[in-house]
Amino acid sequence: MVPAVLLMGPTASGKSALALALAQQLGGEIVSVDSAQVYRGMDIGTAKPSAAERAQVPHHLIDIVPPTDAYSAARFVRDALAAIAAVRARGRVPIMAGGTMLYFKALTQGLSALPPSNAAVRAELDARAAREGWPALHAELARVDPVTAVRLAPTDAQRIQRALEVHAVAGQPLSVLQGHRERAALGPALAVALVPADRAALHDAIARRFDAMLAAGLVAELHELRHRYVLTPELPSMRCVGYRQAWEFLDGAIDADALRAKGVAATRQLAKRQLTWLRATPAAAFDPARPDLVAAVADTVRAAMQ
Repeated sequence: MVPAVLLMGPTASGKSALALALAQQLGGEIVSVDSAQVYRGMDIGTAKPSAAERAQVPHHLIDIVPPTDAYSAARFVRDALAAIAAVRARGRVPIMAGGTMLYFKALTQGLSALPPSNAAVRAELDARAAREGWPALHAELARVDPVTAVRLAPTDAQRIQRALEVHAVAGQPLSVLQGHRERAALGPALAVALVPADRAALHDAIARRFDAMLAAGLVAELHELRHRYVLTPELPSMRCVGYRQAWEFLDGAIDADALRAKGVAATRQLAKRQLTWLRATPAAAFDPARPDLVAAVADTVRAAMQ
């Protein structure tokens, strides 16, 4: 069976370009591992591959749901396994490329036995948060699931909501249910991580990319999405880095300078979290700045395929 290549790395480290080059060298197809690129219409702020790039190499799990949907890790695993099987059936190499580390973990280590989302419970929690604030709900989480609460910030709305939802639906703490996992049938895989040696260079790349997104029309893209769909800032799609800050700008809560500053800062924080995940993930690590990067990674993949 052809091994799947798991290409991980922080945002703005060059994963997409490397994935494209590897696919062309190895006869592969790219399966996106990105919780934002699944959403239709969210093109600029998610740095989706261009139409020309998609014409060169087939890409999967991009533009598959509207931004009104909540796309879960469980659904990703189902969709990814189907895509991987189809790529392998064509005799091609599945290249799983992206920065959503939770998706990689779900694919390689399995999913917790968690209940599906419950719209009614979420609506009730959102209403309470509007009245009381998320720190109050975090305090409640500390009473029913202190293990989960201690690792969440009092303003981490998405994760606080999910933890309280799980407790309400399952009657057990999220921290307990996460201890029981079902492994996915991924098959052979090779994990490759892009780990920049120069953190300052990564920060510069993040700033340049966010500036490019603003210049390309990130705010206008969100403005159009808000007219086309019934969106709220609490939706997972609108919590994505860039869109969250653009939403504040469109609402008049921040000015253009703050939009840029907050967007760059949030992206740097995302990269820091991704690098933390990578340090705990066994993988063949490469500095994306090395001049022979494509050849070195391709040789490592070829060796694993023998």
